[in-house]
Amino acid sequence: MRLFISIHLFLYSLTLVAQDVISKTEQKQIIKDSLMDSKSKFQKRVSPVSDTTFTHFEDLKEAAEIDEKWIEELYNTSLYDTIYTSVSQLKYDKVYYPELPTDTLKKRLAALDAKTPFNISYNPALENVIKSYLKNRRRSMERLMALCHYYFPMFEQELDNHDIPLEIKYLAIVESALKPRAKSRVGATGLWQFMFATGKQFGLDVSSYVDERCDPILATEAAAKYLASLYKIFGDWDLVLAAYNSGPGNVSKAIRRSGGYQNYWNIRPYLPRETAGYLPAFLATMYIFEYADTHGFQPKKPSFRYFQTDTVKIKQMISLEQVSELLDVNMEALQFLNPSYKLDIIPHIKDENYTLRLPQKYIGSFVTHEDSIYAYAKAEFDKREKPLPKFFESDTRIRYRVRSGDYLGKIARKYSVRVSQIKRWNGLRSNNLRIGQRLTIYPRKPVANSPVAKATKSKVKVNSKGKNTYKIKSGDSLWSISQKFPGVSVQNLKDWNDISGNKLKPGMTLIVSK
Repeated sequence: MRLFISIHLFLYSLTLVAQDVISKTEQKQIIKDSLMDSKSKFQKRVSPVSDTTFTHFEDLKEAAEIDEKWIEELYNTSLYDTIYTSVSQLKYDKVYYPELPTDTLKKRLAALDAKTPFNISYNPALENVIKSYLKNRRRSMERLMALCHYYFPMFEQELDNHDIPLEIKYLAIVESALKPRAKSRVGATGLWQFMFATGKQFGLDVSSYVDERCDPILATEAAAKYLASLYKIFGDWDLVLAAYNSGPGNVSKAIRRSGGYQNYWNIRPYLPRETAGYLPAFLATMYIFEYADTHGFQPKKPSFRYFQTDTVKIKQMISLEQVSELLDVNMEALQFLNPSYKLDIIPHIKDENYTLRLPQKYIGSFVTHEDSIYAYAKAEFDKREKPLPKFFESDTRIRYRVRSGDYLGKIARKYSVRVSQIKRWNGLRSNNLRIGQRLTIYPRKPVANSPVAKATKSKVKVNSKGKNTYKIKSGDSLWSISQKFPGVSVQNLKDWNDISGNKLKPGMTLIVSK
């Protein structure tokens, strides 16, 4: 194995010597080819059991593209906005929903009360909230149910470790709509919506590179500790939830103003407006999730679950985009799995154990070839000093208007740039976009009607079946060709042309459209 690692490094050193003549795309392809060559040679020396380490490279067809709709769900911030509005402006008007008779609801609430430590008793206000959610929020609830397949197992593990009721997992839905990078108007951040100071108090570090409030596991552990400390104060889980939302001081004030009552429903008129709707929203969410099958909810299936992912400790600074390029993992999937890295860069800092979370099928490939991967990452970082966009020619800059369904990864792919570049050019600190927002972009991919675009189009021909084709030139790779055609991926090119490897021959003709 050491021999083949040496071969990797030797091959890589050749790319550095020739970096003035060899393009970045070609360098990356050489490293990818060396990984594949190493895999082929090493397989001849290993047993059939250890050979399975490399099946991940051959299994990329299934993992190359995560379903576009699922990715859109992960980065759709409208659901968080909807949740926040519904809690802060909760209405208790009577709702006509004959599918759930009052007597049936009373029995089900009594059953929930018996198996949870919350005071779940029937009242007309709670009934109206539940029926309103069932009638008006079915689609958003189904989207949340899909996300919960990934998040709930990790929530339950941390809550159980700290003796917190497992039903508290529904609190993250009310707080953030299960968006790990959700940020409120006052700066509360992450799945559990920690303010900066409270996060620091419970061990969540925030730096230029990392915001641990967005780390699902670390933030859940901190939330469990905070909830446990609140329970020691109030001894009532309903009041704990109220204190978690508005602070212990506001709850104690409400108790005083109510004349000493300590039941949530009795002090609710004296709580801040948002907190007054907090417990009803939590209980309504719990009811709907617990009786989802009864009410015919049909959530989408997630592309992967928590137990289908694993982590590797990072030994050197690396970016998510570099991992995406070398392992052919969808960039948005990497951002979803690693939400605490603010700039999509994982730093390597002494005494800090930063990790990269990947779908399990890629773990073996990363660990086996990590020397070559880190060598490529280092070379990329060494070359990152570039002329600033303001010195570019004005006709290379475009102003892009954000449309419904857009997210940074989608826009980046369209113009062959990186998510981190779009964020830097526009001063963005998060991935959140709003419809109508204007973005400045310096595209690497030719823009329609530009001289470069016309030059690219001139190289495309139509075959007898009406499909666009492209003639391969020296220096072309599948990745570089995919960047010339919007919406075309490396896997598309492989599928359309029945290609199994990555090597191309000049003069070969590829189909570049469906």
